[in-house]
Amino acid sequence: MKVYLATDHAGFELKEKVKEFLKTEGYEIEDCGAYQFDKDDDYPDFVSKAAEGVSKNLGSKGIVFGGSGQAEAMVANKIKGVRCALFYTPVVPVRAADVTGRQSSDPFEMIRLTREHNDANMLSLGVRFLTDEDALKVAKLWLESPFPGDERHTRRIEKISKLEEKS
Repeated sequence: MKVYLATDHAGFELKEKVKEFLKTEGYEIEDCGAYQFDKDDDYPDFVSKAAEGVSKNLGSKGIVFGGSGQAEAMVANKIKGVRCALFYTPVVPVRAADVTGRQSSDPFEMIRLTREHNDANMLSLGVRFLTDEDALKVAKLWLESPFPGDERHTRRIEKISKLEEKS
């Protein structure tokens, strides 16, 4: 699987670690920048390249990095066909079970659900809110989580696509 990576200065160091880790895991990596640390660079320049790559290459995925990851997800989601999820340090609040009766204490459940329910093809990581170890775990878990294609989730994703056509 091809994985596009991108970041600005805030995520540069972690992107490099994740890039090497994913290469050892057998993934084909396309680094869309930043290629060196520059405190004055701008995340849209790099994140948009990664998102365009994912948009044009069916079956590929993208992981982008930023201080909070918020703005990077916003940029990626501007590109047609991209569904970018956001993740940072997991906190699991004590809540009642959801409508399906499911309750989870697994802080990484969100990552699986971005794939299983939303078929997210990009992931934005908030590096200021993640340890390096958690970032590697999340990247691997997210890339390995399948999209089962349940009808209700497929229907909802198709509705997102229709919204893109309106804009």
